[in-house]
Amino acid sequence: MRSSAKFSAAAVAAALALTTLTACGGDSSASGGGDGKVKIMVGGLDKVIYMPAMLTQRLGYFKAEGLKVQLLTEPAGVQATTSLVAGDVQGVVGFYDHTLDLQVKGKQVESVVQLAQAPGEVEVVSNKAAGELKSPKDFKGKKLGVTGLGSSTDFLTKYLAVDSGVRTSEFTPVAVGAGQTFISALKQGSIQGGMTTDPTVAQIVDQKIGKVLIDMRTPEGSKQALGGLYPSSSLYMNADWVNGHKETVQKLANAFVKTLKWMSTHSAEDIAAKMPSDYAQGGAKLYAEAIKSTLPMFTKDGVMPADGPATVERVLKAFNPNLKNATVDLKKTYTTEFVKKAG
Repeated sequence: MRSSAKFSAAAVAAALALTTLTACGGDSSASGGGDGKVKIMVGGLDKVIYMPAMLTQRLGYFKAEGLKVQLLTEPAGVQATTSLVAGDVQGVVGFYDHTLDLQVKGKQVESVVQLAQAPGEVEVVSNKAAGELKSPKDFKGKKLGVTGLGSSTDFLTKYLAVDSGVRTSEFTPVAVGAGQTFISALKQGSIQGGMTTDPTVAQIVDQKIGKVLIDMRTPEGSKQALGGLYPSSSLYMNADWVNGHKETVQKLANAFVKTLKWMSTHSAEDIAAKMPSDYAQGGAKLYAEAIKSTLPMFTKDGVMPADGPATVERVLKAFNPNLKNATVDLKKTYTTEFVKKAG
């Protein structure tokens, strides 16, 4: 049974390597890092909230640091986290909140580059349901789309509900992914609303099938919905791996911080022009607008906002029974060691 499980994991990893965009050839070694080869799983390469991963590759910053980074993609952050825990990849570009959830499960994972200080997420409602779904107070009895069960969209949806007096048992989260699968679910009425990101949000509004209910693409939107800055998109890694490969992690931090600085001095159109053309499924103009709407969420230096981790802990403890009575050592969920040297 054990050898069969190992074979299955290897088969999945091999399939991912063949079917996803990569920066270069992969490394068959699960430990990685020693020769500059690093596998990073992204919770949706084409999502604007995770744009710095592909943009760093396209700008050539990984290569400039002597790294051979292979970017893999999963539709939801929870699956990306599973790949990290299984040892299939060395890093994840996903939401920081998973580091807290994993710590109480006995896994020490830390954010080494904090890419964003707001969720970048949007709660949308279909035009058909807009009359009866006007705020999180109306989540009761509704089917709400999330990227995956246990994902950060699932976390945030549950928080918005509980914060508005709706129990998590009173509505149904539905795993519909992002992009076209989310849009189809909204069109077909299998969900009345849901949480997603750009460019999906821009396409929903452009196609006039839904509208924005809660906007968390900016620091201001994050504070209004969640009561503070909510560090989200990050490069997180197993703490043991970080401690054993500091030179490689420093190079990764250097590359990502260069990208964040580049993003802060260039227009949405400039950024869109650097990204793969097939990411702009709604057209180049709409894609640039989606990037422009989301740009405020990103940090300029990769440094964790001082009060961010406490906000994330408060949000998660509001609904997550695993964290509610657990003690979380927030200092072990992130490090600024590498980004401060990069800056």
